[in-house]
Order: sequence, then structure tokens, then C-alpha cells
Amino acid sequence: MLYCRLELCVSLLTKIYMGLSAYPSATYRYIEGVGAAARFVAGAIWVCLVGCRARGMGRLVWTQMHQIGVRSVPVIMVTGAFVGMTLAIQSFDQLANLGLSERLGVLINISVVKELGPVLAAVMLAGRIGGALTAELGTMKVTEQIDAVRSMGVDPMRYLVAPRVLASVLLTPFLIIYADLLGVLGGAAVSLGYLAINSQAYWSYSAYGVELWDLGVGILKGFFFGWAIASISCYKGFTCGEGAHGVGKACTEAFVASFIAILAIDFALAMIFKAIYLTIWPLKSLVG
Repeated sequence: MLYCRLELCVSLLTKIYMGLSAYPSATYRYIEGVGAAARFVAGAIWVCLVGCRARGMGRLVWTQMHQIGVRSVPVIMVTGAFVGMTLAIQSFDQLANLGLSERLGVLINISVVKELGPVLAAVMLAGRIGGALTAELGTMKVTEQIDAVRSMGVDPMRYLVAPRVLASVLLTPFLIIYADLLGVLGGAAVSLGYLAINSQAYWSYSAYGVELWDLGVGILKGFFFGWAIASISCYKGFTCGEGAHGVGKACTEAFVASFIAILAIDFALAMIFKAIYLTIWPLKSLVG
């Protein structure tokens, strides 16, 4: 039996090796792309840490804050409001059948502030600013403006990438707060106005069920989401192909990669924060 299993493992490894060796160029290009992306992200982190206090960086970051943050507020607020309203409509019947309709606010608010608000806000930002950053930097690469910046002795990473990454990291948590606020208000408007739930019970159960920890977790995720969106978008812009087709393809790849990164980061942070919470909760009970 053991020999059969070993033989099966060897056979599978042989097939995998033969499959990879049949497409060596594609495999090498994929590995090279992963390494290039890792080097770019590491370089972006370094220039953000080192160059954040450089002369003129504040002005560049402020300009990107307006492009990334201020112009994204309307779409983020609309997204948050409809998320809360949709949750209210979809969840009411299930809770009403159990006689728990007055606890609808707990379900809506904890879902909005902890998961749906941050994730959907980040997805909207990936489409709103991720595509814009990729198209802007991709156009600069195609028209050789990035090479011109480098020829003048200026580091493109510090001049073009760092302000965009810093602005995205700093403003994404605030945009998530806007999405959470509108999601809570939208859910309350539908629950109290359309579904006729008692307002005092609705807000009382919501205040009891939603902890500051839940709100903090959702906001803290914004720093990671903002970093992922800006880093991936800038990388795709710097490495896009020639012509309009290359820029369009880079924008599509940037959004898809950002969306997958958001979901992966959300899962990883959920596991980490759950472990931290389960560790702190017994201590909190002992102190209390």
C-alpha cells in the first residue's frame, strides 16, 4: 500500500514537471513577473518610509489626496447607503420569523462596519482610483514621460509612486468611515421608516451588539486595502504594454488583481483579528 502511494506521488510530480517543462517560457515569465512585482512593492514601501519627509512630498501627497479621496466620496457614500438598505430588506423576513425583528440593527450594523462596508468601499476604490492610477502612469510610460523623469535625475518611484501610495493609505480608512456611516443610516432609514421597527429597541440592541472593536477592525483594514490598491495599480501602470491596447489591458489587470488582493487580505486579517480578539476577551473579562 505504501509503495502504491509513493508511486502515485512520483507519477503526479512527474506529470507536473512535464507540464511545466512543456511551457518553459510561460512559466519563466510568470515567475519573473512575480519577482518583479515583489521588488516593485518593496521599493514602494521603502520610498514611502524614506521619502515621506522629503522636501515637496507634502504638496504631491496633498494633490493626490484630492484626486483619490475627495472625488471618491460620492460613490463611496452611495455604495454604503445601498448596502445598508439592501441588508435591511433581505434580513428582515428571517429575523421576523424568529421573533427577532427588533435586533435587525445588530445584524445590519455589525455587517456594515466590520465586513461589507470596508470590502465594498475598497472594491469601489479599486475601480475608481485603481483604474485612474494605472491609466495615468501607463500613459506616462507609453509616452516616455517616466523615462524623461528618470533622465532628469529624479527617482520615478519617489516622485510618482510614493505620493499616490501614501494618499491611498491615508484616505482609504476615512472613506471606509463614510461608507460605514451611510450604511448605518441607510439601514436605519429602511428599518424604521419602511419596516416600522421600534426605533428605541433598534438603536438599543445595535449599541449593545456592535463593539468599538468591530468598528476599529473595519477601519484598520482600510490601511491595508489602500496600500494594496495603490501598489498594484502603480505597478501595472509602470509595466503596461505599448499603445492604447496595453494601457487598457493594464487597467483591467489592475482591477482584477486589486479585487483578489482585497479578498485575500480581508480573509487573512479576519483570521488574525479573530485570534487577537479571542486572546484579549478572557483578559477583558478578568479585568472587568
